Amino acid sequence: MSTPKKDIEKVEVRVKWDPSPTGEPANDLDIIAAPYTADAPFGSPAYLVHFDSRSPDGTITLNRDSTTGQGFGFDEVMTLELNRLSDAYSRVIVGVMIQQRDGRKTFGEVENTAVQIVEGYTTLSEDDFSGVSAATAAVVAEFARDATGAWGFHGAVRGFDADPDAFAAVMGSRAG
Repeated sequence: MSTPKKDIEKVEVRVKWDPSPTGEPANDLDIIAAPYTADAPFGSPAYLVHFDSRSPDGTITLNRDSTTGQGFGFDEVMTLELNRLSDAYSRVIVGVMIQQRDGRKTFGEVENTAVQIVEGYTTLSEDDFSGVSAATAAVVAEFARDATGAWGFHGAVRGFDADPDAFAAVMGSRAG
């Protein structure tokens, strides 16, 4: 389910999945955020936020990072404080990618995947990646600033067949 919404201020993107079976390489899913400037909203991202990084101004932070999916609840959580993001940025794309270091793995090969996007106590979007089961990465959210400066949300999940580097380069493209 996805609900278009305006005046978004602070959101959390949460991802969970089951660990791989014993003896198999670990399932490692990562959240990645890509802010785009107002003068190049479909060009290259201004920067990327993912594991071991945060935005230069501290408005986008990865709060929880898992390399295995072990634990209870959501394994990865990223906070985006859009209300604090500079006016220089007009668009932020958020995606989820599967690390491919032990061979190609798709969402359909990872058990019990889920993504949830919330603002406070309001769930904006939830998905289980079943619609993109053959993909290795997916865009899960687009936040765009309108002419008044308010942030809007669009939560359609779009799958990509790309390794993490290639996904980072194309995740904000018009075509997808």
